[in-house]
Amino acid sequence: MKNDIPVYDISTFEEYKNAGILVSRFGHYSKQYLHLHSAHRHSFYHMVCFTKGSGNQTIDFKNYPVLPGMIYFMTPGQVHSWAFESEVEGYIINFSENYFKSFLYNPLYLENFSFFDEHSGDAVLVLPELTMAKVVSLFEEILHEGKEPGPFDADLVKLLMLNIFIQVSRGLSLKQQTQTNSYNQTLLKSFKRLIETNFIELRFPRQYAALLYITPNHLNALCNDLLGISAGQLIRDRVILEAKRLLINMELSISEISEKLAFSDPSYFIKFFKKQVGSTPDKFRKQDK
Repeated sequence: MKNDIPVYDISTFEEYKNAGILVSRFGHYSKQYLHLHSAHRHSFYHMVCFTKGSGNQTIDFKNYPVLPGMIYFMTPGQVHSWAFESEVEGYIINFSENYFKSFLYNPLYLENFSFFDEHSGDAVLVLPELTMAKVVSLFEEILHEGKEPGPFDADLVKLLMLNIFIQVSRGLSLKQQTQTNSYNQTLLKSFKRLIETNFIELRFPRQYAALLYITPNHLNALCNDLLGISAGQLIRDRVILEAKRLLINMELSISEISEKLAFSDPSYFIKFFKKQVGSTPDKFRKQDK
């Protein structure tokens, strides 16, 4: 069996595997784990705040600059790489999917924050100066707790992290916060979760509408109103994203990728990819080298 893009678990960081969390100054982390500069996936949540440096990063094939004052959030499964142009400093926190589940009554609590939704457009942010100062102070408190462990230190770290999330969330517009709490936004989140776990097998909006107990027309109207695209396009976009992730691995043939994505034959996959992306899988693969 040929390997896909490398997937790193929290246990990759040997000293942190039992705690389910890694907290570090970014400069140290970047030099210690050089292999993580290349394209890879995480099976954990990943958050970085830059205070110094420049360069570029790629998250799921979208390029973003590296800037002081920038913070970004990644959810498990996303593809990521860095290309720095100068010395970079800041803070990094990696934490497992289960890290908050035994601490919070609501296991889906993190979904209240739009930046943990890779489709929201809020996952990469340049923080206002005042918010940045508060966030940096909280990162420093977390690092201090790691140096001098005491009673309830693990719980305090979780509280400090939640404070970071809240401070960043408050920096977003009131309109975004209102949308996040609306019924339609909740329904859209449920649709996205279903796509994430079923996009290989289920390709039609009517199949998801049935799972959500709404009509296909309702689902399509919802996506058009909130995202400006159809429900079908959202499903196709997720299939294309996975295809791009697989195409990074040069050891996988187009036929193997087609099979992994449950296309009936490679020629149909090639036509589908070209229609959605504007180039064939092979051309995309060569451009991404």
